[in-house]
Amino acid sequence: MSAKSAEARGQVEVVLTKAGRTKIRYKSMLMEDNGTRVTVRAPWAGAGVRDFGFVRFEPGDVFTEYYWRDRWYAVKEVRAADGAVKGWYCDITRPAVLTGTELVVEDLDLDLWRSADGHDVRRLDEDEFAESGLARTDPEAAAAAVSALDELEALARGDGFGALLS
Repeated sequence: MSAKSAEARGQVEVVLTKAGRTKIRYKSMLMEDNGTRVTVRAPWAGAGVRDFGFVRFEPGDVFTEYYWRDRWYAVKEVRAADGAVKGWYCDITRPAVLTGTELVVEDLDLDLWRSADGHDVRRLDEDEFAESGLARTDPEAAAAAVSALDELEALARGDGFGALLS
């Protein structure tokens, strides 16, 4: 399939990288691109069920994913197959780059989860972030990542992501 036909159908391939390697790549449907924020929708791209203890991602789940070209995070609304919102999984990333039909984001290890009811907000993978050495190799990026996580946590503990995602 040519890139032109993929663009005509609104198909975008999301490529999540980590430490210079492709972590996962999956097809999604482009919902919106306003020049700053790119919104895509995709089914759960993992193999089988991923049980985090506080949420399960499983076949049939649908992710509406919001990526910014000028922010250091992505916010993913997670819905079950029946349409019920499970919550929001947030990745701390470098700003997204959309080239043709490929959306590339670099995962910086830090994550945040907010449950649908807002009662469970948790920072994730801070140990992995510390072990990554980013604070040593790229202190500006590390500071931007921590600031982004703080910003998302404040939103999650406040009114949620409604204003951010509207």
